[in-house]
Amino acid sequence: MNTKHFVKIISVATLLGLGMAHYANAASAPEPKSADAGTALSDAAITAKVKAKYLDDSRLENSDISVTTANGVVSLTGTAPSSDAKSAAESIAKTVDGVLNVDNGIETPSVASQVEKKTKRAAKKTERVVSDSWITTKVKSALLADSVTKGFKISVKTVNHVVTLTGAVDTQASVDQATTVAKQIEGVASVDASGLIAKQ
Repeated sequence: MNTKHFVKIISVATLLGLGMAHYANAASAPEPKSADAGTALSDAAITAKVKAKYLDDSRLENSDISVTTANGVVSLTGTAPSSDAKSAAESIAKTVDGVLNVDNGIETPSVASQVEKKTKRAAKKTERVVSDSWITTKVKSALLADSVTKGFKISVKTVNHVVTLTGAVDTQASVDQATTVAKQIEGVASVDASGLIAKQ
């Protein structure tokens, strides 16, 4: 056998060997598309199971939770009425087959927001008191500036925008004038002048 013939045989054998190895690798390599599709199907099944469990759990009433799953990791977003409900949602998700981890992004009313609500209520109450006080001051100023009522000692009290006038004036006309003056002040809902007595 000459050298040239031997080299040809070696070359052909090498090419065949490489071809067979490539074929074997191609046959054994997983199809990425089918693997992705299988994962997506599994994730969708996990999401459906988690949602189904949430519907049957009374701890999650008044919750609005969105569920998504990617590669076995469940992501929870939305709102829950309490931290206990948030923890329950995570615990339930972890019991579903195929779940590797749970990313709990559910929001709950924080202590800060509860304090904020109380502060707003207190501020509203204070605003009403200040408003009543403001009305009282304005009515007193208006009575002192009016030519008919300025000479009389008329007490003014305001509660919930209702002005109460007490004291003594000379005539019923002065009572009527004091009532009219008070009613003209911005924010006054009504005027009670039954405690304002006319001497004549």
